[in-house]
Amino acid sequence: MKFTKMHGAGNDFVLFNGIEQKIDDYEKLAIKVCDRHFSVGGDGIMVAEKSDVADVKMVYYNSDGSQGEMCGNGVRCFSKFVYDHHIVNKEVFRVETLAGIKTIWLEVDEKGEVKLVKVNMGKPIFDAQKIPVLCKDEKVIEKHIEIDGKNIVFSSVLVGVPHTVIFVEDIKGIDINDLGYKIEAHPKFPKKTNVNFVEVKERNKINVYTWERGAGRTLACGTGCCSSVVIGNILNKLDNHVRVQAEGGVIEVALKDAFEIFMKGSATTICIGNFENM
Repeated sequence: MKFTKMHGAGNDFVLFNGIEQKIDDYEKLAIKVCDRHFSVGGDGIMVAEKSDVADVKMVYYNSDGSQGEMCGNGVRCFSKFVYDHHIVNKEVFRVETLAGIKTIWLEVDEKGEVKLVKVNMGKPIFDAQKIPVLCKDEKVIEKHIEIDGKNIVFSSVLVGVPHTVIFVEDIKGIDINDLGYKIEAHPKFPKKTNVNFVEVKERNKINVYTWERGAGRTLACGTGCCSSVVIGNILNKLDNHVRVQAEGGVIEVALKDAFEIFMKGSATTICIGNFENM
C-alpha cells in the first residue's frame, strides 16, 4: 500500500490515496501505521476519497484508531498531498471533512512546489452543549476545574473538534503530559477534549503547547492554535492576526467578521514508500 508521510509544524501524518487503492479498515490501519517503534509512525492518518459535495474528501483517524472530525495541520498536509499527486489539479479548491467543507488556497512557486497553504477554518462554536462541555452557562469562558487539588481556569470552544484553552504565565513550567491527559478524560468533557496551554508573548504572538485527544502530546495542533487565538481575542489578550509558535513550527491565524478563522502554514513531505505490515 503506497503512502506519503508529511508534517505540518511537526504534527506528522501518513497519507493514502483511497481513490486508487482499497482500504478495508481505517481504524486498524491507523493503529498499525502510526506506531513509532514498529512502523512508519505518526500522529494520525488521512485518506483521500471521492466527494459528492467538494473537490475531494479527507478521512482522518488519530493514532489510537479513533476517527477525528477535522485536523488543522492535517488538512494543510492533505491539501498539498492531493495537489502533488494530481488528485486535485487546482490551486483553490474545497475539501469535505466531518467538520464541514473547507476552502483551500495554495501558494505555489514557479516550479509548481506548494510553499504555504491557507485554510478557511469556518466559525467557532461556543455553545457548551455542542462542544460539548458539562456547564450551566451557554458559553464556556473562564470556568474552573480542579485537577489534583489545583484550581485551573479554562475556556472551551469547538473548532472542528473540542478544544480547551488554558492561559499560563510560563509554559515550560507546566507538566503538559500529565495535566493534558487528566483534562482530556475529565468527566466534564463527555467526548473528551484537546487541551491547549497558551503563553502570551505579545498581542500578536503566542506560544502554544498541545495535548491532543486521541493522539497525546503533539508538536503542533492547527485547530488548537486557532482555538487559542479565538479565546485570547474574546478575553482581549490578543489581536485579530496572531503568529502562533507551536513546539514544531509556526502557524498564522487571522480572525475576520464573527470570528471566521483563516489559518496559514507550511506542509512538508518527509518520505514516500510502501506499507506492507497489515
